[in-house]
Amino acid sequence: MGGGFAALVIMKFAFVFPGQGSQSVGMMNGYTDLPIVEETFKEASDTLKQDFWSMVNSGPADDLNLTINTQPLMLIAGIAVYRAWSGLSGAKPAFLAGHSLGEYTALVAAEVLSFADALALVRFRAQAMQHAVPEGIGGMAAILGLDDAIIQTVCHEVTERGNGELLEPANFNSPGQVVIAGHKNAILQGIEMAKSKGAKRAIMLPMSIPSHCSLMKPAAESMRQQLEHVQLQSPRIPILHNVDVKPHSDTASIKEILVQQLVSPIQWVDTIRAFATAGITHVVECGPGKILAGLNKRIDQNLQQLSLTDSEAIKQAVNSLR
Repeated sequence: MGGGFAALVIMKFAFVFPGQGSQSVGMMNGYTDLPIVEETFKEASDTLKQDFWSMVNSGPADDLNLTINTQPLMLIAGIAVYRAWSGLSGAKPAFLAGHSLGEYTALVAAEVLSFADALALVRFRAQAMQHAVPEGIGGMAAILGLDDAIIQTVCHEVTERGNGELLEPANFNSPGQVVIAGHKNAILQGIEMAKSKGAKRAIMLPMSIPSHCSLMKPAAESMRQQLEHVQLQSPRIPILHNVDVKPHSDTASIKEILVQQLVSPIQWVDTIRAFATAGITHVVECGPGKILAGLNKRIDQNLQQLSLTDSEAIKQAVNSLR
């Protein structure tokens, strides 16, 4: 009987898609024996009239790191790897999620958005975010080794000082790793206050755009208007969204979630914990790099982490997750 029962135990896995920060020149080098990868880049390059295949292979890195390029680039990379997975007869994930920009990759994988519409939308999103806050006004910082509640107190106290500058939690990445965003001066005050309250490290990040905080309200409004012209379908695979860690099947709700995502913190810790609660055993990072796998390990050590960093990793994962 034991053998019969073992045959019924099915591994339940989720796919997660990385956002900005995972990009690097040469990051697609490990997939060259999978033609669908370059084909996906060519398709995207034709859509946006820009050679992303050349950019990702040859750089320069400064071009890759411009948000108007990084956002489409990470979408293309994630979809290229997801298509490679599907082309090798990889099984369908039980859930999807994406970190920040990666949520758009999840929407394409779940067939909510067409690839062409998603490319145009993330390019628009990047431009809207860039225009929302003038260069040098805002920023982001990583706080390591403090409880979430203390960081929220720090943000509240800095914002309450009444000089019109705000500071808010932007990414709950893993226990003891939170990113804060807001006005540059407020961030510098927050860094000092976090250190005084026992943070192991508090460092300014090389980002001029204060994502996932109230300073993005102009970008959120632009996205709301832009999304009115975009057709969405109900997801074929449930997505746990960054804002509320819930799946949404209603397209109007998904549009509202995408608007709110720009001004709300990324609830990554709760997302990975929700996977575990739902019976997920394996989390697969779909795209180049292992940033999310590193975060996920710190959130729940019982979950198995796989990263599809090259074609060999994809083939091994296809075989192990049947």
